[in-house]
Amino acid sequence: MVLYYVLGIVVVALVFDFINGFHDSANSIATIVGTRVLSPIAAVIWAAFFNFIAAFVFTTAVAKAIGKGLIDLGAVTPSVILAGLLGAIIWDLVTWFYGIPSSSSHALIGGYAGAAVAKAGFGALLWGQKWIETLSFIVISPMFGMALGFTIMVALYWLLHWTSPGRVNRYFRKGQLLSSAMFSLAHGGNDAQKTMGIIVGLLVSVEPLLSQQTGWVRNFYLPNADHIPLWVILSAHTAIALGTLFGGWRIVHTMGSRITKLKPVSGFAAEGAGAIAIIMATTAGIPVSTTHTITGAIVGVGATNRLSAVRWGIAGRIVWAWVLTIPASAAIAAVSYWLLAAFVAV
Repeated sequence: MVLYYVLGIVVVALVFDFINGFHDSANSIATIVGTRVLSPIAAVIWAAFFNFIAAFVFTTAVAKAIGKGLIDLGAVTPSVILAGLLGAIIWDLVTWFYGIPSSSSHALIGGYAGAAVAKAGFGALLWGQKWIETLSFIVISPMFGMALGFTIMVALYWLLHWTSPGRVNRYFRKGQLLSSAMFSLAHGGNDAQKTMGIIVGLLVSVEPLLSQQTGWVRNFYLPNADHIPLWVILSAHTAIALGTLFGGWRIVHTMGSRITKLKPVSGFAAEGAGAIAIIMATTAGIPVSTTHTITGAIVGVGATNRLSAVRWGIAGRIVWAWVLTIPASAAIAAVSYWLLAAFVAV
């Protein structure tokens, strides 16, 4: 019975990963759709492909950080994992409904932490380097994306100021295919790993059960949290790519046109800045919000025209969603854990 409960939670984790791709598809395609370089359908196919092949490009450093760097594995049970996933999924769906690009990553981290605290108190949190990195990058990633987007846009203005606008648009309509691919690769590389880390935490928590099994079940066994099985990697990237393929059109509208008006050259600058920032974080094993990063990059690019080119009211709503994401998803997860604990023994 416990084994089927565990397998069911793996499925829920992959559903979260699908919703992550669905919710965050705007991050990958909003600029390229907003500038009309690709149609929405072509854009999601393009982004989903690069979300998937990120599985073969990056290491699993972010997955290991989530799996063992944030929560004491002694406090982790299948119900803690399930409650954390429910907190993240519910918050993601609420913000998707209202078209607010909140962070799926921070919803997952907040949900995981909230469920663990509900079970074992604040001692379940491993206050150390990974929490410091994760929390500090809530501020650093959008600010770095903004600064990088602004810098790249200014550099392009300086390099191309003698070139006609028509020629610039023609060049960067092609260039945006490259920048969009880079960002989708970066998005898949960082975000899919968070679900991998959650699945690893789940499997380590039921190690005694799995170690006694034989046959195909034995393949799920993990000797420690440093090993990410291939099936976990491929299933996570498949789920996030499928989510991206279905797209979150409400958020596409917000990201692609409501924050600031984009042209192919500015879309290229925003996507390039976001991709660089996320790839750097992924290489360092830091779980960051791709939503925060690309939003900051878009704001930085828009600010090169004039500050009034950025719709700061919309940006303000987004910032409030960022501030609320971790505590809101943690609260939902805590309530979910208490409900599960009343009916499930593990």
